Amino acid sequence: MDKSMVGGGLSVKQKLGFGIFDLGGNMFFTLMGFWTLNFLTDTVGLAAALAGTAVMMGKAWDAVTDPVMGFISDRTLSRWGRRRPYLLFGAIPMLLAMWFFFTKPGFSGSLALTIWATLALMLLNTAATVINIPYSSLTPELSDDYHERTSLNGYRFGCAIFGTILGAAAVQPLVDIFPTKARGFSMMGLILGTVMLITTLLTFCGTKEKVHTKADLPTGSLLSTYRAVFSNKPFVLLLLTYAFHIMALTFVQSILVYYTRYVYNSADLTTIAMLLLLLVAMVFIPISVLVSKRIGKKRTYQICFGIISSACIIIFFLGHILGPHFFLGMMVYAGIGVGFSYVAPYAMVPDTIDFAATRDGERNEGAYYGMWTFVSKLGTALSVFLSGIILSLGGYIAEAVQGSGAIMAIRFLIGPIPAIIFIGALVVIQFYPLDEKAFREIKTPGQNRG
Repeated sequence: MDKSMVGGGLSVKQKLGFGIFDLGGNMFFTLMGFWTLNFLTDTVGLAAALAGTAVMMGKAWDAVTDPVMGFISDRTLSRWGRRRPYLLFGAIPMLLAMWFFFTKPGFSGSLALTIWATLALMLLNTAATVINIPYSSLTPELSDDYHERTSLNGYRFGCAIFGTILGAAAVQPLVDIFPTKARGFSMMGLILGTVMLITTLLTFCGTKEKVHTKADLPTGSLLSTYRAVFSNKPFVLLLLTYAFHIMALTFVQSILVYYTRYVYNSADLTTIAMLLLLLVAMVFIPISVLVSKRIGKKRTYQICFGIISSACIIIFFLGHILGPHFFLGMMVYAGIGVGFSYVAPYAMVPDTIDFAATRDGERNEGAYYGMWTFVSKLGTALSVFLSGIILSLGGYIAEAVQGSGAIMAIRFLIGPIPAIIFIGALVVIQFYPLDEKAFREIKTPGQNRG
C-alpha cells in the first residue's frame, strides 16, 4: 500500500486533487440553497407552498437513493477503486440533470408544473447522489491520521468556499446576460453544470484509493448495515447536529434573496451580501483548522453555532431598522461563523467510522456518507418546504410589493427560526464523546470499544 495514502504524509497535490471536487460540489449545493425556491416561484411561476412541496417530495426520493448508493459504493471493486468510477461515469449525467432542472418547461398549470418540478428534482438529486456519496467516502480512504483529516478537509473546504462564492455570486450576473430570466437560468444551469463536470473529473484524475480486495468488502445486508450505522452513538449525535446545522443555514440562504429584495427593495444587494458572507468565511476556514488543533473539533464546531445564531437574532431585531449597511456588517460577522462550520463536521465523520470499525470489524464508509448526504439533503428540503409554507401564510406574492405579513414572515425566516435551530445544534453536539484522546484509544491495536 502507498504509505502516503495513510498516516500523515499526504502531499499538497493529493489534498488539492481531493478538494477540487467540492469547488463544483459546493457551488451546486449553494446555488440550490439560494436559488431553488426563488427560481420555482418567480421564474417557473409556482406558488410558494407548491414550490416548497415539490422540493420536499424531490428530496424524499433520496431516502431510497442515498443509502443504496452508499451500500453499492462500499461493495464496488474496479480498476479505479471503490469510489472513483462513480466520479468518472457520473459527471456527464450530473451536467445534463442540472441543465434540465433550470430550463423552464414550455407548459403551464399548477399541477403540471408541480409534477415537473418534483420529477426534475428527483433526477437532479439522484445524479448528485451518484457522485457525492462516493466522493465523501474518499476521506477515510486517503488518511487515518486524526489531524491530517482536519488538514485534508481544510483543503476541501478551501476549494468549497470558492465554489460557494461562485454558486452565490455568479447566478444573477449569468441570468442577467440573457434576454429573459427563463433563458438566463437555463444557460446558467448549463454553464455551472459544466464547471461541476470539470471539477469532478479533476478529482477522479487527482486521487488514488487504497488497494482493496474482495476480502476487504463488507458483507452485511442493506438492513443490517444501516442498523449498525444507527447503533453508532457518536455518529448519530454528529448526524443530528449536522441536520440542524444544514437546516438552519438553508433557511438563511433561501430567504436572503427575499430579504434584500423586499425589506430593502434592492435586488443588487443580494450578491454583495452573499460575497461578504462567503469571503469572510473563506478567510476563517484555515483559522478554524488552527483553532481545532488547539481546542478540538467539537468546540470549534460550537463556535460557529454561537456566532451565526446571534447574527440571526440581531438581524431580526435591528436589520430592518438600521438599514442595508448594518445588514452587510452582520453578514461579515455571520461569515466568521460560517467559516468555522465547514471543516469540523467533515473531519469528525471519519473518526466516528473508525469507532464503528474497531467495534464491528467492518468498514462501511459509503453507508455512513450515504446517510450523511441524505440527512443534509433532508435538512435542506425541510427548510425550503417550510419557507414556502411560511411565505404563503404571510401572504407572499411573487414580483409584487409585499404586505406587512409577508415582510414579517421573511424576517422570521432569517431570524428567530434559524437561530433556535442553530442553538439546538450547539446543545446536541455537546454530548459528542470523541475527542483526540478517545480517538487515539480506538486506534490503539487490541482496543475494542463498545
